[in-house]
Amino acid sequence: MGKKIGIVVDDDFSSQHQPPYPRPTFFSYESPLRMISIMNYMNKLGIFNNENIIKLSPKSIDDSTLKLAHSQYYIDLIKRFSESGHGILGDDVFIDKDSLALAKKAVGGAIEAIESVIDGKVNQSFALIRPPGHHASKDNASGLCIFNNIANSILYLREKRQFYKKIAIIDIDDHFGDGISRYFYNDPNTLYFSVHEYDFLDGDLGYITELGEGNGLGRNINFPLPINTTDEDFLEFMDILTPILINFNPDLIICAIGFDMHFSDQIGNCLLTSKSYYQFTTQLLALSEQICEGKLSFILEGGYNLIALPICVNAVIRALLYEKFYTHRFEDIDFSNFNNKQKIIRIKNNLKNLLKDFWLIEY
Repeated sequence: MGKKIGIVVDDDFSSQHQPPYPRPTFFSYESPLRMISIMNYMNKLGIFNNENIIKLSPKSIDDSTLKLAHSQYYIDLIKRFSESGHGILGDDVFIDKDSLALAKKAVGGAIEAIESVIDGKVNQSFALIRPPGHHASKDNASGLCIFNNIANSILYLREKRQFYKKIAIIDIDDHFGDGISRYFYNDPNTLYFSVHEYDFLDGDLGYITELGEGNGLGRNINFPLPINTTDEDFLEFMDILTPILINFNPDLIICAIGFDMHFSDQIGNCLLTSKSYYQFTTQLLALSEQICEGKLSFILEGGYNLIALPICVNAVIRALLYEKFYTHRFEDIDFSNFNNKQKIIRIKNNLKNLLKDFWLIEY
């Protein structure tokens, strides 16, 4: 009774930062259509009519907040490109006239989602924001990300709110959040646990041996997954995450949630359905209630299929509301021929061996 779920929304996420290239160019996937599809579906289901749902607006921020995570040079670069109305950063981030304002609003949305949980305004929260952020670093845009929404939020908490308590970040976007990892690689009070698709053929960022450094050693944990991972095997990582979270005992849990492991996603190679996101959220919520009074905030990262994305968002919200959820009939596909159980068990056991000096994890 009285449970409140805060959802950060803003109409600008459905209209601004429009890609300059048509499909199937990679840029085109980070589009206002992502948020349009989510909001249309949420409104059709009457999500915002639920008395347990509270709409939240992004916090207004200025450059002093952005400078906690990014250099002045980089901020000025985004400003210059936005003022000119166009630009390309790196290989895969476009800038248009609205990009600076919307990227700042995304940071403000993440901050609002997290602050609302810390302050007890809501029990849990979900920031429906774009562009995503977990690849962005101090001086670089990357992977469709401009500012690092989660890193900026945590540094805001540390600097502006003097919130020096322990924070755990769980990242289940299909791609390794290298930006977040770099910000907190030597921070003993910030745990980063990433579950992501990994290129075992050619090598990739986010391997199991990347454990952090200095006082943060053992606080950076990667659980790489092989391509074609299905619902059947996805949650194997919980056997490691659960005891680590209990031992770390954070005061706040942030989930960087991308839905690009869904089988229909254009830029992922896993075979999940919305069932995995519902089950994961259910388990993470239970852990948060056990560890930190349910202080749990979800921040949207990737997820680009316009049919699957809103269904997966709904799965998370239903789990937070303790409601039943059923997968969509279009997800009723037999993936039993894709069996990665043995590979994933091997990854899990190898990771346990690497972590045995830092965490008590049962075999």
